Amino acid sequence: MNYFKIITNGIVKENPTFVLMLGMCPTLATTTSAINGLSMGLATMFVLICSNIVVSLIKNLTPDKVRIPVFIVVIASFVTILQMVMQAFVPSVYASLGLFIPLIVVNCIILGRAESFACKNGPVESLFDGIGIGLGFTLGLTLLGIVRELLGAGSVFGFTLMPETYNMLLFVLPPGAFITLGFLVAIVNKVRG
Repeated sequence: MNYFKIITNGIVKENPTFVLMLGMCPTLATTTSAINGLSMGLATMFVLICSNIVVSLIKNLTPDKVRIPVFIVVIASFVTILQMVMQAFVPSVYASLGLFIPLIVVNCIILGRAESFACKNGPVESLFDGIGIGLGFTLGLTLLGIVRELLGAGSVFGFTLMPETYNMLLFVLPPGAFITLGFLVAIVNKVRG
């Protein structure tokens, strides 16, 4: 199996943010800054990779009637681990992402990949699928955060690039998330043809 193709598929063809339009709640809510977008993307990627591997390992042991609840328990276990580690080692990031960390449990990207890919493939393929989809989601959230932070606060990753007189507060507010996402999706669609 071509692992490079699996990874690039998640970044380009099945990008959760710009192509599949999945996970819009954390996408729109946490991308007020580039660091928040990057942090949320990496957190989701960790849970996605770990849950994909475990789901691919237990797929033959799980009866069809309880498949989805079992997947959710697996995902919730990794989210709990992530939550404790973030709270202990990066409390400022944990505080800024807030409620959206526990909501990773019900993120449709993770459950969707468990159902559509990890359930049908082995652990190695599922690992690379998690990396690809996770990178695509992380890149999407980081790009959205960069644009919103640059236009709204005049900085990127906290480094000031534009004077305050050029900032447009709209872009760090919720409507700015929709506007920015709309333009980025249009640009990605134009580039993809």
